[in-house]
Amino acid sequence: MAARWWRRALRGLCGAALFLSQLSVLSGRAGSLMTTKLSQPQSTLAKSLTSTSTNAPYFKTLESTEIPPYVTNCPSNGLCSRLPPDCMTCNTNYSCVYGKTATFDCKVKPHVHCVDENNHEQENFTINMTCQFCWQLATSDYVCTNSTNCMTVSCPRQRYNATCTVRDHIHCLGNRVFPKMLYCNWTGGYKWSTALALSITLGGFGADRFYLGQWREGLGKLFSFGGLGIWTLIDVLLIGVGYVGPADGSLYI
Repeated sequence: MAARWWRRALRGLCGAALFLSQLSVLSGRAGSLMTTKLSQPQSTLAKSLTSTSTNAPYFKTLESTEIPPYVTNCPSNGLCSRLPPDCMTCNTNYSCVYGKTATFDCKVKPHVHCVDENNHEQENFTINMTCQFCWQLATSDYVCTNSTNCMTVSCPRQRYNATCTVRDHIHCLGNRVFPKMLYCNWTGGYKWSTALALSITLGGFGADRFYLGQWREGLGKLFSFGGLGIWTLIDVLLIGVGYVGPADGSLYI
């Protein structure tokens, strides 16, 4: 009888222990579920705060209304084909034959308004121009900077580095601003006719050399009476053919 009682008591204790262990497991799962549910809103809130802080404000910023500087050189509501090159963007066709007329597809730049022959506004159009690079244009189609430091009267003729810009109404391939080596061709305002007249009439006193700014030669002719006439005759010939020019190296007018 006692053994049976002990067996029943052990079974009861084992059942109670099993019940308590299952209860503890269930309580742990419930706690983890509660923690997960509570952490999810916090993470969502954190994400919303992070996204709000990194994104731009909800209101739209005003777009820039600044007008590009090239618009001032673009006639409004004129023919698209007659717009200056700075007012359009064209597809470069390098396969064209040099010196021949070629057709190029172009599009007006932003803020530029132009029309076709029927007075209808358009953005895409075509133009015809000669197939050649800008540096290959005729000298009358571009403007270059002048140099006042090079000598125009020299042998061989002196050159200088100039920066040239194509005129607005000329279309060409490549850069519209390019460097070029040019001959010195600037003038200081001296007239060839005046220098020759002074050399013939008052050359014995060095008036021609004084006029051209050559003071040392002028003093030499003055005190030597034109080299007894020989220097005077030589200067008449040299100024007549243009070999002797202004002292600053410029050209005659």
